[in-house]
Amino acid sequence: MPRKARGTMFIISAPSGAGKTTLCDTIIREMPGLRESVSFTTRRPRTGEVADRDYTFISEQEFRSMIDRGDFVEWAVVHGNFYGTSRSRLEGIRNDGLDVMLDIDVQGARQIRESYSGGVYIFVLPPSMEALRDRLERRGSNTRDDMERRLARAAEEIRHYEMFDYVIVNDVIEDAVKNLGSVIKAERLRRVNIDREWLKKNFLG
Repeated sequence: MPRKARGTMFIISAPSGAGKTTLCDTIIREMPGLRESVSFTTRRPRTGEVADRDYTFISEQEFRSMIDRGDFVEWAVVHGNFYGTSRSRLEGIRNDGLDVMLDIDVQGARQIRESYSGGVYIFVLPPSMEALRDRLERRGSNTRDDMERRLARAAEEIRHYEMFDYVIVNDVIEDAVKNLGSVIKAERLRRVNIDREWLKKNFLG
């Protein structure tokens, strides 16, 4: 069934450790017509990261200039580094008829709701706070204090689940991927996403 030329925006948020990034990376690989919007950041690239694939790395001065021009639909400072989603990059993907996925935190999702119309908001939960703690511990990259801060922030973020249209519990990653895929497929079948000219030409004379 032909769809409108303009793609849909999917916003995915989750507490740290819920598996959001793995979920997004998997669904991007598996689902045709879906792209991820690459964020801008002022932090230095980490080992193995590729510019304009993982992030677009720019200076703080460049980032602040983009803020002044209103180039971001959302931006935030995290651990002293700036992160932001480009409005023109987002529009470019959607205007090409592709759906776009944003992997961002709850704060960013709230900003987008306030500054950008449309979008499907999806919140990813761990199966429990105990499971979340276990996942953070198994990472082995967080200090005890850092882990406790992440857990406290997770508890606060979960309080805002009602801001989202869908909630997916990521217990078994394969099941979570299937559920996310089902949401995307269902949204693509919404009446507003049907090409009205195609419908008129083929069925309504």
